[in-house]
Amino acid sequence: MKETFKSVFYPRNNNEKSNIDFLNFEEAGKAHAFHASFPVYSETPLAELKNLAKEIGVKNIHVKDESYRFGLNAFKVLGGSYAIGRLIADKIGEDIKNLTATKMISKEIKDKTGDMVFVTATDGNHGRGVAWTANQLNQKSVVYMPKGSAIERLNNILAEGSEASITDMNYDEAVRLADKNAKEKGWIVIQDTAWEGYEDIPTWIMQGYMTLGYEIVKQLEETKAEAPTHIFLQAGVGSLAGAICGFFANYYKGNQPKIVVVEPNKADCIYRTAEANDGKLHFVTGDLNTIMAGLACGEPNSIGWDVLKDYADAFISCPDYVAADGMRVMASPLDGDKKVVSGESGAATLGCVYNILTDDSLVDLKGKLGLNEDSRLLFISTEGDTDKENYRNVVWNGKDTRFDAE
Repeated sequence: MKETFKSVFYPRNNNEKSNIDFLNFEEAGKAHAFHASFPVYSETPLAELKNLAKEIGVKNIHVKDESYRFGLNAFKVLGGSYAIGRLIADKIGEDIKNLTATKMISKEIKDKTGDMVFVTATDGNHGRGVAWTANQLNQKSVVYMPKGSAIERLNNILAEGSEASITDMNYDEAVRLADKNAKEKGWIVIQDTAWEGYEDIPTWIMQGYMTLGYEIVKQLEETKAEAPTHIFLQAGVGSLAGAICGFFANYYKGNQPKIVVVEPNKADCIYRTAEANDGKLHFVTGDLNTIMAGLACGEPNSIGWDVLKDYADAFISCPDYVAADGMRVMASPLDGDKKVVSGESGAATLGCVYNILTDDSLVDLKGKLGLNEDSRLLFISTEGDTDKENYRNVVWNGKDTRFDAE
């Protein structure tokens, strides 16, 4: 099957009843306060790309650059760390708002919790965040990675003292392995996908991701920038997309920007679920062999989808080459714009929109999205060069998937 742009558009939720109450500004502030209690915390930059915006025919572009997050080069630590913090707080009967990261490593708290082992499946970024948090809080972690995972990402996880390995499974199979071993060995699964009986931790992970939204709105206000008209969110299982969609739907209630979800053709489980529109989740199976490793997930998070189906405006499935385009565009900024080092998954959304705005064959999609000279676009570059070899192959050596055979 030839890779191509596919899209489906959804109406907004006009019901009185809201399913996004757990993704409000107050909860975001609680997550932000916890993250800010780590000594290494600092707000990640919100880059303004005015000249790129002018070049491609929109009013403004902002990119949240998560390559600076906690020195881990990716946003994922926000979700895993907050979930682990909530678990520790719950175990000792305390509210997370009263517990800092520093308190959690105290002898008093450790005596109450005892040794805890956190297990997860990951392509790299989430597992590194879980391993880092466990290491910071004097606990243990086990991490399973799907086949084809980058050795650099494995080594980064091992460096945090984790018991980590690359399996011969795809991502969703690795998740099931983590769950199986947790049940057998008394470990705790930290996963941002949900299934029946496993909803609390994915919910806390989504709430942890809201630190991104909390920082963004503060940064926009501080610079007196206008609110975005469009927010583009990449999706793997849909946890980040659901979290940020719900946060901004709450924050800009009554004047919500258009929210668009972007996925690779080869792992577009959210798009397929949206397209079917039959009340069921739709899976993608097989190797999920996309350049966007962080988005190579075949089974949607039901909690994230429950938000997206009511508050996202469009779902786009796109070719792999858009990620390469986005990486190169941000790595080679126009004069006056800031360089953003963005990995394959981080660059997916900007690369997708760059193609929509510059490829004449996509003019109809541009019109349906309402993209024009008054549009103010917000992107989240979710990772930096977490696979440096691949990053250099794309940005330096011109590696592309545009003409790869299926």
